[in-house]
Amino acid sequence: MDLAPPRGTLDLLPPEGSRMRALYDRAAELARRYGYRYVETPGFEHTELFVRTSGETSDVVTKEMYTFTDRGGRSLTLRPEGTAPVMRAYLAHRAEMPSPFKAYYLTRMYRYGRPQAGRYREHRQFGVEIFGVAEPTADVEVIVLGDELLRALGLSRYELQLNSIGDAACRPAYREELLAYLRANADRLRDEHRERFADNPLRVLDCKHEACREVAAGAPRITDRLCEPCREHFEGVLAGLREAGLEPVVTPTLVRGLDYYTRTAFEFVSLVLSEAQGTLFGGGRYDGLAETLGGPPVPGVGFGMGLERVLLAVRDEGLEPPSEPGLAVFVVGLGAAGRAAAAGLLRELRAAGIPADGAYEERPLKAQLRMADRAGAAYAAIVGEREAAEGRVTLRRLADGRQEELGRADVVNWLRGQP
Repeated sequence: MDLAPPRGTLDLLPPEGSRMRALYDRAAELARRYGYRYVETPGFEHTELFVRTSGETSDVVTKEMYTFTDRGGRSLTLRPEGTAPVMRAYLAHRAEMPSPFKAYYLTRMYRYGRPQAGRYREHRQFGVEIFGVAEPTADVEVIVLGDELLRALGLSRYELQLNSIGDAACRPAYREELLAYLRANADRLRDEHRERFADNPLRVLDCKHEACREVAAGAPRITDRLCEPCREHFEGVLAGLREAGLEPVVTPTLVRGLDYYTRTAFEFVSLVLSEAQGTLFGGGRYDGLAETLGGPPVPGVGFGMGLERVLLAVRDEGLEPPSEPGLAVFVVGLGAAGRAAAAGLLRELRAAGIPADGAYEERPLKAQLRMADRAGAAYAAIVGEREAAEGRVTLRRLADGRQEELGRADVVNWLRGQP
């Protein structure tokens, strides 16, 4: 049997697993600080949910979804994105939920595609959503929250790209103008867009192929054709971000890849990763999403952040990745009395909240010290026959071998006082 994971997936063993777990914890702590509450939705949903919200012609629906028919004949799809499931769950329980509704999630998403560094078929995502607020202050908050997480990790070589893609009042007229422009330049588009640009012309603007980018550069700009409410909203977002100390780069070709976006669209783009990997995360406003699902109007804004991509940027900026607190102490017991005393000390340390471990069976001192080193422990607490009889413990710092002897009752406080 091939023991490698399926293509496009990862096994996260130490130390990578610890880094991802630490990133989860940092994201969750930040979201809670901003007043968001944790939510979970199923790993698979009815396929109709994503077809209706992402758009039948979107790449997500036509190329990337993992869709299957279960034994009951139902079409189900592994979750490719987080916003639509959270909105579905919110609408199902809206009467019980606060307003505004502020949620965050840390979960896995599934999209079929060509795997590469930072882009996997199963990836881990941190997302935040605000439902029930139409004002630009909500857009500003989610963008500032995402920026704060990147900066907390030490990242600095990235830019915030921002656009408004209008709404149902102004986008239809812009769409027709863009269609006319693309028809006049269809022979310059790559094959896929040359044949399908009429299905969703805005997606041509976001294409990374050089031919399409050249066409997009000369396309009419939606930011010049916004209706007054959309213009006021966009100006409010820009002003709020600048007041918060961010300098967004207005990017008229930024449209995102899902049909439910309205008005604000944004991406944080790394300046050190390759263009194919460059988007650290993105999001925007989706004021019509609830109605697409048959619910009442519920304005919303949020983002989804691929965590593998963020850790890749941390590495490429030469930064130390986040990590969980390591093992503080490995308890070494020698001889029958020493092992019995070591077992009691191990229980005391864990009860005091100090990460501690020990051997499960009798082993020589050197073997147990090797175990301590491989476990990443900072200290070894050695209890031999003499220490057990005298109520003493020898603490050895594994980094340099320095050690001192303490009374057993002093070990917990001594370890708490170490950096």
